[in-house]
Amino acid sequence: MWIYDRKLQYPVKIKNPNAAYAKIIISQLGGPDGEMAAAMRYLNQRYTAKYGEIIGILNDVGTEELAHLEMIGAILYQLTKGLSPDQIRAAGMDQYFVDHTAGIYPASAAGVPTDMKYIGVKGDLIADLNEDLAAEQKARVTYDNILRLVDDPDVRDPIKYLRAREIVHYQRFGDALRIAQDRMNSKNFYAYNPSFDKGCGC
Repeated sequence: MWIYDRKLQYPVKIKNPNAAYAKIIISQLGGPDGEMAAAMRYLNQRYTAKYGEIIGILNDVGTEELAHLEMIGAILYQLTKGLSPDQIRAAGMDQYFVDHTAGIYPASAAGVPTDMKYIGVKGDLIADLNEDLAAEQKARVTYDNILRLVDDPDVRDPIKYLRAREIVHYQRFGDALRIAQDRMNSKNFYAYNPSFDKGCGC
């Protein structure tokens, strides 16, 4: 059970709306390497993670990704608040506007709605943790790309915070992989899994 603290994990205080920025940052809401995919990936992987410490890491990081989803939503809301249809059109966000007005709808920067196919859940601890390590690096690169395109310090500040958390998550999943390697029989790695001899190993 979770307890919701009614404040953002990190403050978002954007003074100047900018639909062009919203159009790219939305990828971290519902894009392939965004916060929604991350939360769903980790919170579903935890069920088959086997070891308490790893389940805890997946639960902690997955829950924090929900907080990051909330931050991205706040960024998008503040970037589009009060903009006129002409300003939306000038920023190239008119197609989004037709379907969602200025509502916060999870999609990629390319306009593709979020999809559960972004979420890697294999039920194999080594496969899932390697998926998670890669996911955190891809999210970090996406934030790098956003920072290359955004000049407003009010927008950059929470984006830099989110980028830093991706690095921390990568480190935590590195810890989880080390725990798994310490606990599992060496034959579980890569090509052979002894649990196949006994069925699914569930």
